[in-house]
Amino acid sequence: MKTTILPWSLRIVAAVILLQTLYFKFTAAPESVYIFATLGIEPFGRIGSGIGELIAAILILIPRTTLLGALMGCGVMIGAIASHVFVLGIEVQNDGGELFILAVITFLCCAILVFLNKKRIPNLLHLKF
Repeated sequence: MKTTILPWSLRIVAAVILLQTLYFKFTAAPESVYIFATLGIEPFGRIGSGIGELIAAILILIPRTTLLGALMGCGVMIGAIASHVFVLGIEVQNDGGELFILAVITFLCCAILVFLNKKRIPNLLHLKF
């Protein structure tokens, strides 16, 4: 029997990180508003990225759609990491780089999930719900 501890651990870590940031995005927490205002996409970017992260987290947790969720998670996290590197800086409002580190961890979890599910990539467009 194939072990599923690693894939499920990666799914849970990625989903928990994605889901825990939603509270701050959807309640317009000052740090979240600051980030998206600095990027010039407040409030639509904040709410839109939150919706994207919510969808990605849900898809990651459903085994049949993990690949799609992980690809979405990679995309969202590439945007977050690039925003930190090129605009915001690694540390945002004295957070010690916590948001950047969480984005990197989430990206790595999603990237590994994509790798573990690479055989399903050709079938990605043929998903039936």
